[in-house]
Amino acid sequence: MSPARRASAAFTRLHGVAPAGVWSAPGRVNLIGEHTDYNDGFVLPFALPHRTAVAASPRDDGMLHVATVGDDGAVQQASPVAVAELEPGASTGWSAYPAGVAWVLRGQGVTGGANLVIAGDVPAGAGLSSSHALECAVALALLGLADRPADDLPQIARWVQRAENDFVGAPTGLLDQTASLCCTEAHVLFLDVRSFKAGQVPFDAAEHGLEVLVVDTRASHSHTDGGYGARRAGCERAASILGVPALRDVDVSELDGALARLPEELRPLVRHVVTENERVLDSVELLRAGRLAELGPLLDASHASLRDDYEVSAPELDVAVDAAKAAGALGARMVGGGFGGSAIALVPVDRHDDVARRVFAAFARRGWTTPRIFTAVPSAGAGRDN
Repeated sequence: MSPARRASAAFTRLHGVAPAGVWSAPGRVNLIGEHTDYNDGFVLPFALPHRTAVAASPRDDGMLHVATVGDDGAVQQASPVAVAELEPGASTGWSAYPAGVAWVLRGQGVTGGANLVIAGDVPAGAGLSSSHALECAVALALLGLADRPADDLPQIARWVQRAENDFVGAPTGLLDQTASLCCTEAHVLFLDVRSFKAGQVPFDAAEHGLEVLVVDTRASHSHTDGGYGARRAGCERAASILGVPALRDVDVSELDGALARLPEELRPLVRHVVTENERVLDSVELLRAGRLAELGPLLDASHASLRDDYEVSAPELDVAVDAAKAAGALGARMVGGGFGGSAIALVPVDRHDDVARRVFAAFARRGWTTPRIFTAVPSAGAGRDN
């Protein structure tokens, strides 16, 4: 059963009536362009078919009632909160994400209460943006209940970012929200985060005999820990020393000179961001030319940079990448914020089973939890299901 149907059915069981509507948003994979978003750079994500759905109806008492339903139909309810009394720190755990969205939208005049029932199949903790899928679906649901237009997707992405940054306490950029809201089927989203200029670039791997495999290592990560924030702060400090608004403004041709002006500890961060932006631009050129098979070396270089310069990889990610390449992947890299989560591999279709077997075996030898492997197909962004 789809997340939308599960959310609707659970809502009806819990509240005795059908919801006023169901909205959903997808997780995402970033083909390339990691840790560039909060540096005003370039990203290249696509939406996954995995989604988080929110069945919703308005309340007239100003209260926010939120529940989640698991795959087994079990419902978990958060403590009700008054929308008018929401403040950062008032909600913790999973319920902070929908509460944070309600808090931000309250400042936009969306002040009514709501019943929300959430169901999804985006793997949590896998670096596939499950939290942003939830927040984007909640934002569309609350706007829909208030009869507010939801056509300014970049603005909604900024609202969701504020919920994540200021309410939940995770210093994320704009990549994940924008991907969940704006991606389209069979395309990657080429986004200039500074200008918010976006373009849909065709990406039909199957047409070229290829597929993108996601390896969910099941090594959990979190953006609320110090590692992500420390790197973001380091990038901001480097930009200040270099006298530029953001690291996006350092061209790859100027990199050596820029690095010479920086303290030793900041150089690897800058080297990653500048070269990763260049890899995004190179990838877009290849995709537009229909040369998908040539993406492999760029994916490999991205992973090496994230592992060695940005230092956000993890043993599970490195093993997944190495095993996939040894089994015939054209290229592979970690995705997401790092410190765990998932990797992707660009694989000829006829090597799918070989890659999966090699990755499973590599994890088994180390006594690690068996990873989850699936094919990522570029899918539609967020919207109303009924």
